Amino acid sequence: MPVRRLDPILIDRIAAGEVVERPAAAVKELVENAIDAGARTIEVTIEGGGRRLIRVVDDGAGMSPEDLALAVERHATSKLPEGDLSRIETLGFRGEALPSIGAVARLAIVTRTAEAGTGVSIVVEGGVKGPVRPAAAEKGTRVEVTDLFAATPARLKFLKSDRAEAQAVAETVRRLAVAHPEIRFALSGEHIGTLHYPAEEESQHGLARRLARVLGAEFADNAVPVDNVREGFALAGHVGLPTFHRATAAHVHFVVNGRPVRDKLLLGAVRGAYADLMPGDRHPALALVIACDPRLVDVNVHPAKTEVRFRDPALVRGLVISAIKDALARAGFRAATTGGLRTLEALRPPQSPSRPAPVASRVPPARPPAFGWQAPVSPRPPLSGLEESGQTTLLELAPPSADMRAGTADPEEIAAPLGAARAQVHGTYIIAQTADGIVIVDQHAAHERLVYERLKRERATRGIARQLLLIPEVVDLDPVAADRLLAAADTLENLGLVVESFGPGAVLIREVPAALAGGRIKALIQDVADALAEWDSATPLEERLDAVLSRMACHGSVRAGRRLKPEEMNALLREMEATPFSGQCNHGRPTYVELKLSDIERLFGRR
Repeated sequence: MPVRRLDPILIDRIAAGEVVERPAAAVKELVENAIDAGARTIEVTIEGGGRRLIRVVDDGAGMSPEDLALAVERHATSKLPEGDLSRIETLGFRGEALPSIGAVARLAIVTRTAEAGTGVSIVVEGGVKGPVRPAAAEKGTRVEVTDLFAATPARLKFLKSDRAEAQAVAETVRRLAVAHPEIRFALSGEHIGTLHYPAEEESQHGLARRLARVLGAEFADNAVPVDNVREGFALAGHVGLPTFHRATAAHVHFVVNGRPVRDKLLLGAVRGAYADLMPGDRHPALALVIACDPRLVDVNVHPAKTEVRFRDPALVRGLVISAIKDALARAGFRAATTGGLRTLEALRPPQSPSRPAPVASRVPPARPPAFGWQAPVSPRPPLSGLEESGQTTLLELAPPSADMRAGTADPEEIAAPLGAARAQVHGTYIIAQTADGIVIVDQHAAHERLVYERLKRERATRGIARQLLLIPEVVDLDPVAADRLLAAADTLENLGLVVESFGPGAVLIREVPAALAGGRIKALIQDVADALAEWDSATPLEERLDAVLSRMACHGSVRAGRRLKPEEMNALLREMEATPFSGQCNHGRPTYVELKLSDIERLFGRR
């Protein structure tokens, strides 16, 4: 078969398959054109998920008749004035979006510049371009795309439902809104209601307000700012607390030189920064904005321009990880404010699904009723002290101090962020009184994080302090696990754990980290062996060592069920306040929840 040139319209339709794979991709291209045109207001309307109609109206610079005629030609653009592909300073640059859309749909454009007395319009249908005509128009550009993929009906079979396509459009607009908080965005249409993001000031505060609108009002109370500069890269944004996590990565936003991207390098850096702060199956909520010289990043690596390639990826990864960890360290012991809301929901009495609650019960009573819902009684160990005096209670204080018996506490401790310890419940949870509420602390989870951070500090400074066992302990293991431990003996010695061979399938433990003295040695060694088995040679050494220290810290912490004295509980609270990342344990679970007095009053119908 002889070689021949393809028909120009067929070429445009092939290009459209790369640029416009679904309605959301068309919306992205059109909105990016509006942003590049200097628009300060962009309004998007869709019907049928974008398949029947996409309308994008902006107040940007507009186009002259000559520019409009060229704009619908392939490889015609105003965004490469010097033709330098290594210095891309706009969102679009290929000059393929408008002709590609016009090749598979009906494209109508009406535009006017500020200097022109009247506007102009053009229609492209199925790749056939009409003439440029005069038209009444306001300053800016209005683009309407109707019957998307009408010229390529086979592609319609691959579209999802109108609702799913509409949600994809909404997600595209949200990501562009995060990247450009100084622009007002509006989106309306079927299956999405109306989204409206007012223009914000160009600052960290403006970005924070835009993020609160996009990610939810709770994000503002559960995020910390990021601001860092390194070797030509400026990083800014806001990152959510580790305990403020989500089931998917939909709330992770990256912006590079004004371009929203989904980059594997950046996502991997974020996961590395949250590695020992969040459950492995959860994702943070954050927005990171990277600004750099355009020559340091290649945006021309994907037809949809959603991926980028950095000239120095290791530098960018290190910048992201260090900036996030520094920001979270400044947050100290803070945990998500949503923990208290979940606690209230768990404490509220369940309503019977078979019948609605009586009308009278919907109004808070003037005083608590004498009957009704009663908290279930949990099994508990025998109590001491208060129970012996004839009082039945779940509070366990061994022994209660004079201040606690008198119902008072040091005002300075009550004024502290985590308050003053007042009781221990079920040998596991510490109840502390704060100035305006109460705090419930999981003593094992909290102390586990404290021990872990102490071990990391020791390793980074003078080395982990070791304690010689008076009687070395022999631990029997699977022969493979024992060999794995012995092969890592030098590394483990640097972590404070000295192991020696003691025959086939057995190791001898001579020294342990001082912070773990008195712990369960056998369980510790088994956990360390499991951690070594999970080592991936591609994982950085620092992360592998931290994984081992995390396993070790679990065995050196206060166990659930151990009764603490009041001074021990208060000492734990004060150490939590002084230790970064203490708002969550090594596995990412919260170490405490806080209930404000107003929350408790609502729980009892006082508000």
